[in-house]
Amino acid sequence: MSKFPDYYQLLNIQQTATHDEIRQAYKKESLRTHPDRLVNASPTEKRLATERFQAVADAYYVLSDPTRRKEYDTLYASHTSDRTNDPSSSSSFFSQFAGMFGGAGARTGNGGAPPAPGQRPDPEGVFADVFEELLRPEVERHAHWWSYAGAVCGGGVGFIVANVPGLMLGAYAGNRLGAIRDAKGKSVAAVFNELGGSQKAEILRALAAKVLGSAL
Repeated sequence: MSKFPDYYQLLNIQQTATHDEIRQAYKKESLRTHPDRLVNASPTEKRLATERFQAVADAYYVLSDPTRRKEYDTLYASHTSDRTNDPSSSSSFFSQFAGMFGGAGARTGNGGAPPAPGQRPDPEGVFADVFEELLRPEVERHAHWWSYAGAVCGGGVGFIVANVPGLMLGAYAGNRLGAIRDAKGKSVAAVFNELGGSQKAEILRALAAKVLGSAL
């Protein structure tokens, strides 16, 4: 028999927690459990971290929206004897009850659309949504290939049109256009997912320092 996931325990909050408390709890738990922080982890450690990171995202997805939270709390009250903070329980929960959340409209990391019935929220999308303000400058600091490409292309066109002065002007203009492409052309989640493991770990350490007061 499957257990009922206790999302309040998973986020280490009381059932009376406010929206801001839920958001702060999610930030702390998602940073602690993000699998990309575990650069040298074994496959088993990586799998367990990924499972918990997903469950933490599930918990935030459900509890951060008033409608979903009310529906969850109704179920929560009827599952007093089989609650658990085991992350694996969240998968079976969503396979059974995700359909009841279909009408809610909070962002999920998928363009604002709720998951399909039985489908869990995308954990990287939830993470990027919550950390948008802090994650964007960290991501842009690492993802600047379009700036370089724009400088090269702009410089080439500028040289053809006006030799060396044109090269300099074209390179600068291309670099700026490339920087805009880096900043606005993709979602934070998409750019973050394209970074290498060491870059992700560095960004996560920087976020942990800002959110938790010290690097983890």
